[in-house]
Amino acid sequence: MEKIRIQDDLYTYVNQETLDSLVIPDDKPSTGGFSKLADDVEKIMMDEFDVMSKNKSYPNDYLKRAVQLYDIIKDADKKAKDGIAPALKSLEILKEVNSLQDFTRLYKTLELQGISTPINIAPEVDMKNTKQRLVYIQGPGVILPDASYYKPEMAQQKAQILALWTNVAKMVMAKTDLSQEEQEQYVADTLAFDEILGGLVKTSEEWSKYVEIYNPMETDKVSEMLSSVDFCAILNDLFQHVPQTVVVTEPRYFGEFAKVLNEENLSLYKHWAYVKSLLGSCNYLSEELREVGGMYMRALTGVAKMQSIEKFAYNVASQVYSDPVGMYYGEKYFGAEAKKDITEIVHQIIDCYKERIKTNEILGEETREKAILKLSKIGVKMGYPDKARDLFDKLVFNTEDSLFDVMLGLKQIQQLDVWSKLQEPTNPENWAMPGHMVNACYDPFVNDITFPAAILQAPFYSLKQTRSQNLGGIGAVIGHEISHAFDSNGAKCDENGNINDWWTEDDFARFNNKVQQMIQQFDGIELPWGKVNGAFIVSENMADNGGMAVTLDIMSKTEGASYEEYFNNWARVWCSKARQEYLQLLLSVDVHGPAILRANITPRNFKEWYSTFDVKETDKMYIAPEKRIVIW
Repeated sequence: MEKIRIQDDLYTYVNQETLDSLVIPDDKPSTGGFSKLADDVEKIMMDEFDVMSKNKSYPNDYLKRAVQLYDIIKDADKKAKDGIAPALKSLEILKEVNSLQDFTRLYKTLELQGISTPINIAPEVDMKNTKQRLVYIQGPGVILPDASYYKPEMAQQKAQILALWTNVAKMVMAKTDLSQEEQEQYVADTLAFDEILGGLVKTSEEWSKYVEIYNPMETDKVSEMLSSVDFCAILNDLFQHVPQTVVVTEPRYFGEFAKVLNEENLSLYKHWAYVKSLLGSCNYLSEELREVGGMYMRALTGVAKMQSIEKFAYNVASQVYSDPVGMYYGEKYFGAEAKKDITEIVHQIIDCYKERIKTNEILGEETREKAILKLSKIGVKMGYPDKARDLFDKLVFNTEDSLFDVMLGLKQIQQLDVWSKLQEPTNPENWAMPGHMVNACYDPFVNDITFPAAILQAPFYSLKQTRSQNLGGIGAVIGHEISHAFDSNGAKCDENGNINDWWTEDDFARFNNKVQQMIQQFDGIELPWGKVNGAFIVSENMADNGGMAVTLDIMSKTEGASYEEYFNNWARVWCSKARQEYLQLLLSVDVHGPAILRANITPRNFKEWYSTFDVKETDKMYIAPEKRIVIW
């Protein structure tokens, strides 16, 4: 086999040996990179849960409940005995929905019973005043992976995927007490209702422009849009008053709401709600139903086998009790020395970013000062929180109940807690991610970055790695998250996280020109599993570009820096092996670009890449100087 040259393909050159040796587990769509670290954390914490369960010894009441839930989920015999009955009992409420007035009256009960509705209502941060909340409304999810699949040009794929879903739905419906004719009618009506939704709800690309979901309207106007139901009565039921303003996240969908829910298609809605809710319940019923109910998603992602009952139990329990589990992991497996070192790197990156902003060619003086102010106010959350949110004190359950009823009760507590927050001030101290999650994020409406303890390990970061390796790994990822403050969405929010036009017209025009260049750099790239949509992934590509720019700047001031180590580790952190079906799915639903492109395209914009490896025009990883993009 011909040897790959680093100048032609950094990603494969660095990762070929690892990629050859990686075996995707039967129950996973991918491995390597983030996935491998997540698997390692999962194994560590499952061992911890097993020891606690066996010894009946727990570090605190939160972990006791998490482990008890873990044990309930693992009890296959009890779940088999309970069967589908708990879910069918929950669905009984739909028999009472015989008119739109009934729907209005029972909306809150339907939501609390876990029954799907065509309108989701929740308090969220007010994007123009992030210290308070407003009511947001949103449409439901669709059967297909994304609303873009309902477009005429996707007809063939749509038919194939819906055939898969229909097969699964019929297998689950066969377990109910409905007649064969009723089962077929319910499934057919679900597909018909879903078809209505598919032409109206937003695509993932539309959702990716998240500042555009902020469409506040007077509640009276929203009530007119939703005239088929008594929207104000529903609001009053949820919040004990009718708020003056509602944010309509999907104007197209709600503008056509009369087509979605009306007296003529009420039975379509009821059958859709029954089938969709039942399929969504399968994970918490018998193991047989978990197996059948998961077939659709496994087919979409190419996964051969369902997750073991132990892994599934851990993942559910650790999500329900996310703060306490993350704190336990962080306290035990993430040291104070590492936290001190990584925090120093963060502040070094922020300081370097400020210096770069001072000479940035896009920004004039006025905008530059505001950008530096925004950087000065960025909050830094590294490792894990000091305290679990109050919600976790409320998450209690009866260990004798069926798993379905336990999970329904916990979800009800969570839902009621969400609704109760409308008139409370927001809390910027809350963490967006728990300590055991292998991920990181920037919250534009808090203006902070969160790096859970679980991502702060090799190859991203280690005290045993050189500073050059750490800058190419976690350093570039930290720079990436900070860059989200100035990506195509984040640039529209100010230092307090409020949507605010803080740019001059000329500066923003120059910035938008860079955004378009970044879209073009990736758009239309053909990969073996599909074509890349540059507009959909632009914000993440801008963040990668910013993360590399700032860390290469720091490298230039770091004694003994090795650019070879930097670029090698940059490629290493993106090493991933995934199933073809999963890769295809991600092109439609993931705002991040494919790993190979993140590793290979970003470096080509920087002079250090060319000088380090003597990259020439004849090499595949060459971009002409006039086409290179450095935004920040």
